[in-house]
Amino acid sequence: MRWIYQPSSPAQVASLAKAAAVTPVTAELMLRVGIADASSAELFLRPTLASLADPFLLKHLDRATARLRLAIAEKQDIVVLGDYDVDGVSSTALLVSILRRFGSDPRFFVPRRMEDGYGLSRSVIDRALEGGRPSLFIALDCGTNSRDEVAYLVSLGVDVLVVDHHRSKEAPMTAGILVNPHAHDEAGDDEWRNLCTVGLVFKLVHGLVKELRVENSPIAHSIKLRDYLDLVALGTVADLVPLLGENRTMARHGLRILQNAERPGLRALMDIAGVRQGQTIMPVDVSFRLGPRINASGRLADAALSVELILSNDEHFCRETARQLDAFNRERQDIERQITDEAERMVETQFKDSPGIVLYADGWHPGVVGIVAGRISRKHHRPCIVLGNEGLLAKGSGRSVDGINLIEVLAGCSDLLSSWGGHPMAVGVALSKDKLDTFRAAFAEGITRWTQGRTSERELTIAAWLTIEQVSESLMDELELLHPFGMANPEPVFGLSGVVLRQRPDVFKSQHFRFQLDDKQRRRLFGVAWKMADRMPPVGVPVDMAVELAWNHFNDRKLLQLELVDWRLSE
Repeated sequence: MRWIYQPSSPAQVASLAKAAAVTPVTAELMLRVGIADASSAELFLRPTLASLADPFLLKHLDRATARLRLAIAEKQDIVVLGDYDVDGVSSTALLVSILRRFGSDPRFFVPRRMEDGYGLSRSVIDRALEGGRPSLFIALDCGTNSRDEVAYLVSLGVDVLVVDHHRSKEAPMTAGILVNPHAHDEAGDDEWRNLCTVGLVFKLVHGLVKELRVENSPIAHSIKLRDYLDLVALGTVADLVPLLGENRTMARHGLRILQNAERPGLRALMDIAGVRQGQTIMPVDVSFRLGPRINASGRLADAALSVELILSNDEHFCRETARQLDAFNRERQDIERQITDEAERMVETQFKDSPGIVLYADGWHPGVVGIVAGRISRKHHRPCIVLGNEGLLAKGSGRSVDGINLIEVLAGCSDLLSSWGGHPMAVGVALSKDKLDTFRAAFAEGITRWTQGRTSERELTIAAWLTIEQVSESLMDELELLHPFGMANPEPVFGLSGVVLRQRPDVFKSQHFRFQLDDKQRRRLFGVAWKMADRMPPVGVPVDMAVELAWNHFNDRKLLQLELVDWRLSE
């Protein structure tokens, strides 16, 4: 692994540290994410909800709120359809909650992955219309590319509103109302392009409440939009959008609200997932504990169950549903392990040298292949698409690595695909099985074109170099101001130069090890290395360590802990 450190200008570091009243270490970290002056530093370190921009700057949002106001005033029948991932589930729960506050009783649906496929399909539309034809059909986190399906609804006399953040190289829908900053090339829209769908839905309900407050609606005046930011944080963190700008503001406040969860469903989910209420909620808790359980029902059953959990006030229902989601998640993990093992063998025997990996097997569950694609992509440091069997189609998901935009690559072979879309780092695709070999070759060629044939060594970015003496509780307090870490504001990896282990690390569970370091004042620091027991640093020899800093909560105490990412012999 190649370590990369690009030092910031000492003058810039010193200037920002003085202007923002922070240490040079924190100033260097802020410079890395583009924060370079006192005003932007203040907003970054202490983001306020008052800094959120006027929602009506977002194109077509005024048309969307006007249509919602009409539906509320006339008590029209509304159907809300959300995608089956965390972003879609949290978007659906947010919009349904607000509409219910205004006296509407919207019906909500989530596609059943195995029956309906992805997004706004005819199958899920027909299922939604079984309960009667609504006046307004709202699609969340899908629908941008569903031109035929939207046109079909409009032909039935149904108004359609789509709120979505997915990108595509194809022309977006033209019938209905589309709120999607990626579909409209508007000057000044850059800020909104980082929002996932639940962020856009928050903009929508912000605009709706704002207009109804002008009309002196007592309900609108009683709604505290801040109380809904827990749902925004869930979708924003889980969907891996950049945690800068408004995403950062909403996620930071939302995670604090989630920490003291008021919703019985989220309390039950946190309890079953081992996330303690009152303790600081980190993005990793969403990504690895809460998010997978919300996703599990959509992967293996019906994601509407997760929406019902979030919306419910029935404590018994919430406890039982949380247990059910936990069971789905364990089942998902078992299936995922099996597919990952098979996929790994396939890579080693057939695609070891391919610049872009495309894997398929008849028995693979389409609901789990995206997770497997991520694992394969990270291990082999190459873009990977993993496909499962769905009738005549091979259908699944792809994951990329830093520096390779899958949307751009897939655009070059889109003629081979039945459907596709997503983000630069994560995509969904479907194609006829008889085109698999042709697509595999075209995808590899597209990756080669994008990288210009270069094969990149895995890289580790060092955010800043520290002495052991600088690793302290006061530094941790300052790092708290930089939370939440995530896309575009990554968890900093610090370099420690020339440290010496005085005693052999302690191996535990055969895979991991604990270690200790002493500073010049003989203060002892404790560290842990996950899944590195086969590669322990030597004792008594100077080594450089790449570490993350974390609090270890144990027996109602918290201890500063180093988490080893990599090590090398000191030069």
